[in-house]
Formats: sequence, C-alpha cells, structure tokens
Amino acid sequence: MDQAHPNRTVLIVEDDAELRDLTAALLEDEQLDTVKCAEAALAVMLLHERDISMIFADVRLTGAMDGVDLAWEVRQRWPTLPVVLTSGQPCQRARELPSGVAYVSKPWQPLNILLLAEQALAYARGHPR
Repeated sequence: MDQAHPNRTVLIVEDDAELRDLTAALLEDEQLDTVKCAEAALAVMLLHERDISMIFADVRLTGAMDGVDLAWEVRQRWPTLPVVLTSGQPCQRARELPSGVAYVSKPWQPLNILLLAEQALAYARGHPR
C-alpha cells in the first residue's frame, strides 16, 4: 500500500438497505470508499477478497451470525482491523464484545460516525492487516 494513498475502505454490514446506503453516502462524502453487504457471512468472504480498513456493522443481522459474532470472527482472523458496531435496540450482548470494538447506539449522529471512522482508519494505517 502506497503511503501517499492509504487504504480508506469501510465495509458496511447492515441488513436495512436504506440505512446501509445512507451510511455509505455519509462516508463517501468524506472521501472514504465503501463496500456494502447485508450479512456477516458475506462480510467475512469480502474480508478475504478486499483490502478493508474498517468494519461498520449492525448488531442485528439476518443469517447465522450477528454483528457480535462477526466482531469475534474478525478479532480472531484480523486482530488489528477496527470494528464499530451499532444497534437501535439495547445491546444485551454489549458485555460480550471483544476488546477494542467500539459500540454506538442508533440513532447515531453523523459527525460521531465520521470521527470514529477517521480514528479507526488512522489506527489501521499504523497496523496493516
């Protein structure tokens, strides 16, 4: 990866298509690249295929894995990859989150998400996968 053009790709994992597109538009307005999917299993496949610098995922997802399961899978396979989880429901499993995983309640403020993304991407630049 060229240091002059660091990777700024965020994987958005959200089963609500409208919210997934809104989140992507927000991040793309800040010159971030996005990859979108609706399920955690597909997210894991994409992580094998793409150079991702951060994951932004909902806790509640369709399929066998939820966002917490995804966070644990990422921590095992890609321990330095930043993960931010979000949910509109009280996160009963918040105490089960792996160390270093950020959690943001919905509705979140766009500025907060942008700040989290910039912090995570700065961390990712110093800790390539």
